[in-house]
Amino acid sequence: MDDDDPKESPRPTLLERLSAFLTREPEDREELLELLHGAFEHKLLDADALSMIEGVMSVSEMTVRDIMIPRSQMDVVSEDDDPAAFMPLLLETKHSRFPVIGENKDDVVGILLAKELLNYYANPESFDLKDTFRPAVFVPESKRLNVLLRDFRANRNHMAIVVDEYGGVSGLVTIEDVLEQIVGDIDDEYDFDESEDNIIAEADGRHRVKAQTEIGDFNAHFGTDFADDEFDTVGGLVLQAFGRLPKRGEAVTIGDFRFRVSRADSRRLHTLHVEATGPTPADADGAGAPSSGDA
Repeated sequence: MDDDDPKESPRPTLLERLSAFLTREPEDREELLELLHGAFEHKLLDADALSMIEGVMSVSEMTVRDIMIPRSQMDVVSEDDDPAAFMPLLLETKHSRFPVIGENKDDVVGILLAKELLNYYANPESFDLKDTFRPAVFVPESKRLNVLLRDFRANRNHMAIVVDEYGGVSGLVTIEDVLEQIVGDIDDEYDFDESEDNIIAEADGRHRVKAQTEIGDFNAHFGTDFADDEFDTVGGLVLQAFGRLPKRGEAVTIGDFRFRVSRADSRRLHTLHVEATGPTPADADGAGAPSSGDA
């Protein structure tokens, strides 16, 4: 066989082509990113692969402080409460885990798994809430995300309580928060399905709205007249009102509507809770009934 015959020469693999492109060893992070973007432009990497590589690189430089849910926005339950007392909170937030506190949020005594409450409904007389607590894991604000992710995987934990330099609770962080820095938003069973509508009515008169919902569609649904000449989506409208990227739980009023961020990461908004604060043209459809307040 003639080794020089082009018909018989195997095509280089993606890894071989990428290695050939990166023959010049980068001297710093910026130069490496420049080379990776060049590889993307030459179709050696697709957009998803480039985004994940950038995410991995950013995770190695970020700390827990950068992505944690602040103390003021933590959804917690009290160890002294009867399950029936905090069940509305569980149904509203739909989290799978909740910090359990004693006297205040600085006194985290454990982690409650929502699924443990199935035992309460099966046999409420013999149910003891304190027997269901999982040990809480505490991490400092300064901990690197790549180290935290390794600890999560090694210890099979999904949530950690973040403490400041004085030992006070400053927030919480989950394994999903870390992974989303690498792969982007992770859908769970309570997130929107891509095939579903962008606007979904909830029983309390509020609506869940995808941040990428076009302003024109929002206007058509609620009978509003928000301008779409500067931004195309509801998320853009909310970002403009805040003047920054808000965190989960933060809210802003625009016109006759209150927008509360129910899902966001360090890059973009994902889901909003929307409720009317005054009479709107869509009241007849049940969109204008204000709720009793944010959870």
